[in-house]
Amino acid sequence: MTIMAFVCPASIIALGFAAFNFMVVRKLDEGTDRMQEIASAIRTGANAFINYEYKIISIVALAIAAALAFFVAWQPAAAFLIGASMSALAGYVGMKIATYANVRVSNTARTTKKLGKTLKVAFQGGSVMGLCVGGFALFGLCLVYLIFGRLLGQLSLENIVSYTNWLGISFVPFTMTLSGYALGCSIIAMFNRVGGGIYTKAADMGADLVGKTEAHIPEDDPRNPATIADNVGDNVGDVAGLGSDLLESYVSAIVSAVVLAVSLFLSSQASNTGMTSEVLQKMFLYPLAFAAGGLLACVIGIAWLIFKKVSDDNPHGELNGATWISAGLTLVFGLALTWSFFNGQSFEGLSFKYGMISPWISAAVGVIAGIVIGLIAEYYTSYDYKPTQLIASASEEGAALTITQGMAVGMKSCMAPLIILGLATVLAYYFAGMYGVAMAAIGMLSFVSATVSVDTYGPISDNAGGIAEMSELDPQVREITDKLDSVGNTTAAIGKGFAIGSASLATLSLMVSYLYSFTPPDQDIILNLINPLTLAGALVGAALPYLFSGMLIEAVAKAARRMVAEVRRQFHDIPGLLEGKAKPDYKTCIEISSQGALREMKIPAMMSILFPLATGFLFGPYFVGGALLGATISAIMLAIFTGNAGGAWDNAKKYIESGAVAGQKKGSPAHDAAVVGDTVGDPLKDTVGPSLDILIKIMSVVSLVAVSIFSKYNLLEILSSLLK
Repeated sequence: MTIMAFVCPASIIALGFAAFNFMVVRKLDEGTDRMQEIASAIRTGANAFINYEYKIISIVALAIAAALAFFVAWQPAAAFLIGASMSALAGYVGMKIATYANVRVSNTARTTKKLGKTLKVAFQGGSVMGLCVGGFALFGLCLVYLIFGRLLGQLSLENIVSYTNWLGISFVPFTMTLSGYALGCSIIAMFNRVGGGIYTKAADMGADLVGKTEAHIPEDDPRNPATIADNVGDNVGDVAGLGSDLLESYVSAIVSAVVLAVSLFLSSQASNTGMTSEVLQKMFLYPLAFAAGGLLACVIGIAWLIFKKVSDDNPHGELNGATWISAGLTLVFGLALTWSFFNGQSFEGLSFKYGMISPWISAAVGVIAGIVIGLIAEYYTSYDYKPTQLIASASEEGAALTITQGMAVGMKSCMAPLIILGLATVLAYYFAGMYGVAMAAIGMLSFVSATVSVDTYGPISDNAGGIAEMSELDPQVREITDKLDSVGNTTAAIGKGFAIGSASLATLSLMVSYLYSFTPPDQDIILNLINPLTLAGALVGAALPYLFSGMLIEAVAKAARRMVAEVRRQFHDIPGLLEGKAKPDYKTCIEISSQGALREMKIPAMMSILFPLATGFLFGPYFVGGALLGATISAIMLAIFTGNAGGAWDNAKKYIESGAVAGQKKGSPAHDAAVVGDTVGDPLKDTVGPSLDILIKIMSVVSLVAVSIFSKYNLLEILSSLLK
């Protein structure tokens, strides 16, 4: 079975289904003139921001591509641009459909008064983003395999050896090209997540702090000048940013397995342990084939929900059904592909405990671990369970206890997912060695199109609620969209759990490949923590996610302060605004969020690229290896804490709004306290948490690309040679 016969058609089928869903949603009625006016303003703001953001990213991307071409080779530079283009396209298309779907969800709720039918429209809109993530990622990988692997011969056995460029830098051509592709995806993901996260949370915090807690007007009230900016932010941060983020995770997991396969082959050749070139060729293609099988499974799972009659009683169950079908079929298709690929092969030199089925078992471990981590996230963030209910109860005592209880929930929520991740790592390694760990990451993300579809449905529903409020529709419409939004908060936490879990496994695989890159093939790879350089790197690396997170929170706070001041100014200076007799100035608030995001995103995003480069050229590969290890461990726990605490605070507020806390409702002191907790959690769950998994992966990929250079040329090595 060739890559052309299965993987490329799978990506085209997914993109074709995405196009079908795009057109179906687009043809739906937008509703009243007022609804269309608001939706148009949101769409214009989102388009303006992402177009300008992409101009900035294009400049950075071209500079990085030029550096890759000069210092490494033109092939990874070209693959880098392909990766950047695929990630940018996924984010852009997903954002476009979200800005069309939001008003159509509102109108479906308005005309049908049915939760099930409304959910179907929101999910069909979200599925465009999900299918584009898997489709564009695999389509780009197909291009890399076909152009560089087949056409230019990088996949031929004689070229799977170390190549030395004009600077004397040695590397394996195809793995370097693949790493370039992954780096392109990572760059777009970082800028989209950071920029979009700052944008959306600055607007959200400004709207909540003044509108709900000071003026005591409802969320998304048309009198609040920050509401349009808030809804724009949902699209640029929670949709475009999410899509680029998960696409990057997906690609990194696949690339980590392929790069590791080459490292294992070269090591086996040097130590004469018997790994054959035929098995290597299979291991090259197997991760892509497994991912393609998962993508086709997602097409079926998504179609199941779109074409069935959806009940009004259990939206969470309907969404979970699409995910479970996709996950189950992924395992079935993966087993068939495993038999097709590895039946009759010799596995000498590989740690395949149970022969050909070993990598599939490791992938299954990843699938199961991802689901369990998702269920844990649901337990800690859904208001159907005790942790979030305790936060809501604490709100009756004021904002301080709301924040304290939410922090406790977030911190306690770290333990169980880390146990699952640790167990998954050990089991995956037991069944298939480090290749198994990489396959566990692929397994966890193999049905990413389904999880992203469910995740994207959340911000679409949130936007729909905002449009319903601003259009002054029947309160029942807002009740329907609020119910969908509440489920969306939980699904978003589940999606973030998948992202950080897979990031840890993929980063571990990339780290092993990184160590192989500068360790002689006939030697065992060792990262000695007693080595002072490695230990120092681990300490500094562990602090890096905190510095990164602090910069992001401060960036959100700066933009939010300007937003708060502007909202207060308009309430004070525009006569009749609070009485509903005058219209607010939405445009100024959109400009504040846009300018704040574009100004503040540059340093955190560039830091993730420059840190491993700067420390590598100063202190060498062992310091960077320690830094990668420290940053990964630190970032995983910080990402889980921030994501779950933020989600729990948000749903605690919604729990009070639903009337579940006796004597408390919207506008009550307990609700005000819950709004403060939600506002504290906003930058944590939607800016910091999602950006941390990108941080550790982009550092790993940059290190893998550059280690061939700084392992040979670094200041410490030069000084040591001079002092001898």
